[in-house]
Amino acid sequence: MVAAWAAVTANFLIPRLMPGDPAEVILRQFQKTSGGEQLPPGAVENIRALFGDPKANLFQQYVDYLGNLAHLDLGVSVSRFPVPVSDLITTGLPWTLMLAGISTVLAFVIGIVLGVVAGWRPGRLADSVMAPLAMFTTSVPYFWIALLAVWVLGFKLRWFPLSGGYAPDATPGSIGYVLSLLHYGALPVATIILASAGSWLVGMRNMTVTTVSEDYVQLGRAKGLSPWRVMTRYGARNAILPSFTSFALALGHVVGGSLLTEMVFSYPGIGFLLFDAIDKRDYPLMQAVFLLVTLATLFTNFVADSLYTLLDPRTREVS
Repeated sequence: MVAAWAAVTANFLIPRLMPGDPAEVILRQFQKTSGGEQLPPGAVENIRALFGDPKANLFQQYVDYLGNLAHLDLGVSVSRFPVPVSDLITTGLPWTLMLAGISTVLAFVIGIVLGVVAGWRPGRLADSVMAPLAMFTTSVPYFWIALLAVWVLGFKLRWFPLSGGYAPDATPGSIGYVLSLLHYGALPVATIILASAGSWLVGMRNMTVTTVSEDYVQLGRAKGLSPWRVMTRYGARNAILPSFTSFALALGHVVGGSLLTEMVFSYPGIGFLLFDAIDKRDYPLMQAVFLLVTLATLFTNFVADSLYTLLDPRTREVS
């Protein structure tokens, strides 16, 4: 609870330390569209009351902010005025969860499985091939892989679309719409897996190499258990513990961690929403996305700590 309160407080203070305020952005936008026409003083005061006057008492602003959060009121978007921020979050969040969530889980599973295979018999062909390849993909910047994939597979070969989340002519709910989602999402998912699975592979491989020489693994072999059971129940189960903690953190960053992906592919998720909000100085939307990312990270950390005892019996309290 203390961490959540600190995150909420920091999320309130940081945007207010930035130069300008949302009301000024709205007024400048109106002047641009109206050819320099000035709003009446009453309209200006109403806009400042809607977005919060930066000259008002800071403590009162903080109390109002907490009250709005208690009622799930995230404010009104500046760049898409008068659309509520909650509507934009509700629209973009499923896209991010679908893209980054599936990609993170698949990258974790693929990296862990290949890491166990490579580390169980270090120095063999599988280890000699997969470990250096994983190190290479991990060291290459993700945005470079994404841009290269867009240029080769999207622009040159035209196998995949360059941007968007689905075909504009697809009817939601139809088979064609589902196929369009898979077609548009295949390249972003593949690039995320290629860029992130290597780190899971390397980490799991190193832990498996260490675990192979432990006494409990040798005991399993001495009992005459099958190599598969020794590898999965004795070796992989203990070697996966550090990776499991990192996986929980990765799930917490799913909400905002796909920023580069959605920027490169113009994918309609939270990451692209945040990029657009920063570009247009949409403070309420920025604040809502930051808060969502922070709370998601805290929640997944709590879940990871709660489930850790199921994987590691040594952490359970002996009564």
